Amino acid sequence: MKEFEAITRHDDAEPDGDVWVAAPPIYMPIAVVDADPSWPAVYTGLAQRIRAALGERVLGLEHVGSTSVTGLAAKPVIDIDLTVANSSDEAAYVGPLEAIGYELTIREPKWHEHRCLMMDRPKSNLHVWSPGSPEAIRHRMFRDWLGDHPADLARYADTKRQSALETNAAGEDVMSYNLRKQPVIREILDRMFRAHGMLDATDR
Repeated sequence: MKEFEAITRHDDAEPDGDVWVAAPPIYMPIAVVDADPSWPAVYTGLAQRIRAALGERVLGLEHVGSTSVTGLAAKPVIDIDLTVANSSDEAAYVGPLEAIGYELTIREPKWHEHRCLMMDRPKSNLHVWSPGSPEAIRHRMFRDWLGDHPADLARYADTKRQSALETNAAGEDVMSYNLRKQPVIREILDRMFRAHGMLDATDR
């Protein structure tokens, strides 16, 4: 439906550009591990540090990605969505986040002005968005859907493990791993959007 078009559209992240602010991470095999009950607590600790660093500049903060879903196998990396007034205004938030251990790693102005900062200990990806970002909305919806739909959770877990095996066997990086998962993710998203009345039954 027209009013949900930005959320239901599958946009590829910066397909034609070099997104890396610094050198890409060194190749490491993809490790998908069983769900760790400590992950929510790790997120809580990071969230407290982010809020202390940015104060009122934090307009939204969410634990997203596979580590946010109870029982879901995942790479042991905490994904966080941070909403600020303007994600393209790096001067407003990068410095304070660097002071607590994050490093600006990815800049994608053509993909919802996405920025990603990474931390090594604990391993964390901090995704920065402006208010109303359709991708941040998709992240929250996907997280909640998987938590409520065990069959999709199990299928996604199997897809993640198989994608990791194939990516490691080919000696490829995490971007290739993400591309291997993409068809199943989009299939689940489309079913979720239809269930929420955001896509017509005949769409896609």
